[in-house]
Formats: sequence, structure tokens, C-alpha cells
Amino acid sequence: MDRSFAHSKTQVLPQSVKRKRQAKGFWKDYQLYLLLLLPIAYFIIFKYVPMYGAAIAFQDYSIFKGVGGSEWIGLDNFKELFAMSQFYTVVRNTLLLNLLDLIVSFPAPIILALLLHELRTLWFKKVAQTILYLPHFISWIIIGGLVYQIFSNNGGLVNNMITALGFESVPFLTEKNHWLLVYLGTGIWQSAGWGTIIYLAALTGINKELYEASEVDGAGRWRKMWNITLPGIRPTIVVMLIMALGKIMTIGFERPFVMGNALVMDYAEVISTFVYKVGLQSAQFSLATAMGLFQALVGLVFVVGSNAIAKKMGEQGLW
Repeated sequence: MDRSFAHSKTQVLPQSVKRKRQAKGFWKDYQLYLLLLLPIAYFIIFKYVPMYGAAIAFQDYSIFKGVGGSEWIGLDNFKELFAMSQFYTVVRNTLLLNLLDLIVSFPAPIILALLLHELRTLWFKKVAQTILYLPHFISWIIIGGLVYQIFSNNGGLVNNMITALGFESVPFLTEKNHWLLVYLGTGIWQSAGWGTIIYLAALTGINKELYEASEVDGAGRWRKMWNITLPGIRPTIVVMLIMALGKIMTIGFERPFVMGNALVMDYAEVISTFVYKVGLQSAQFSLATAMGLFQALVGLVFVVGSNAIAKKMGEQGLW
């Protein structure tokens, strides 16, 4: 290669030339930048501006004085929070339910996506996908009613069948371990089908020539799934796992609130229901905000930690 040519290719461009090229590139794609303005405005208004309210975690907040007029008390709300015995119970329950959900519910959409990917009859595949997606659109209030009608001790469909066969009824909703199984099973039923969408999209990105080459080598369906399909969606699985770990301290309000009852409160009382009772029912807004801030910080630690572990294992990670 001509050395003078190679030198000219690696020559550092002047700043003025770089700026001109950047400006030219910006004006060339200005429509795309304009399209980005709306989502950026949404995140600023609805995601970043409300963070201002987190300041009341460090205040003796008064609804009449507002954030600007309330007295600053440093970390007193956090000290009060950590001194409450109920705090450790709700943190334990939140971690327990989310960890079990992660172990049981996380592989479900992957398995479903792999099964759907193997289907060859197109109409059956579409019908199966539609049936699997539907539970995602049912609210937890309705699901709670269905669960009660199916698993209730008095008049529940399953217990009616069990007693008709001559066995004793099972306390699905009033005994802690049985309630936990119903809680996890309901979560899988509601979310697994919807979770397959991302994995099915990832499956479409796998090179078809790999399957054709493996068929020439005599590979069966199981071998192709193990050696081509799963490695093909591995980066997506890792990203989804990191995001799931980031929510390990976050739990929705509706599911435990609707499915819980006084007899299973040892498991059903979680951070979101605790914040509802403390923040809204008892009007201790600063304490509830401190709880939410603690929850967010733990989630951030999990996301950063799991992302670092994923990068060390050679995966792409979130950033």
C-alpha cells in the first residue's frame, strides 16, 4: 500500500472540518431529530420533573406548606423507616415473591417462543399466539375474581371437583404455601404469552442459512434449537434478565393487593401495599417517599451489578 495514501487516511481532520461535517449530517437527518422531540419531552415532563417530589423524603412534609416550605430533616425518615419491624417483613416478601417470579416466570416466555417458532402450520401458530396474548389485557381485578371463583374453599370450581371425587378441599387461597403456588401460576398465565413477543422478534433475526446448513449435516429439531436458536437469542435473554433483576425490589400494587387476604398477609404484604397504607391511608407522605427512594436505589444497584457481571461474561449488556 502506498504509504502517503495510508497516511492521508489516518490524518486527523481539523476541528472546523469536523464541525461542518456534523452540521451537514444533522441537517440531512433533521426529520429524525424532530421526531425525537416528542418522546424526549414526554420523558422530561412525566419522568424527570416528578423526581423533584423525591425531595420530601428528606423533609417533614406538610401538604399545606408544600415542598418549598416544608422543614428539612435530613435522613430522619430513613432512620424511622429502618426502625420499623414491618419494613423488614415487606422487603423480605417483595424479594421472595420477585425472586420466585424470576425463577418460575422468566423461562416461561422463552420456552413458549421456542415452541411457537417450531410450529409449521401458520394458522395454528397465529391462533395460539392470540390465545397466549389475551391474558395480558385482562386487569388484575378481573383476574382476582376469576381466581376466587376457581380456587375458593367455598364453592370454588377446583375444590368442588376435588370434594366430588371424595377428597378434602384444598385451602388454595387461605394457606400460605398454596397461596404462593396460585400467585406464581397466575403470574405465568397472565404474562408469559405477552413476553414471547420480544423473543419471537429476536428469533426472526437468526440467519436461515444456519438452519439449512445444519439440515445438510443431519441435525434434528432439538439439535438446531440447542445449537442455533438458543445461542441466537442469548443476547436478548441476557438483556431481559438484567432488566428483570433491576425490578427485583419493584412489585406491582394490583396483583398482591387483589390476591392477598388477612390469612396470607405474612407473604402478601409487600412494599407497594405498605407504601399505599403508610403513604395514602396514614398520610405519612415523607415516609412513603423514603421507602420508594430506597426501593429505587436498590433496583439501580441490581441493574448496574448485573450489567457489570454480564459484560465480564462476554455479553453485550445494557450499555
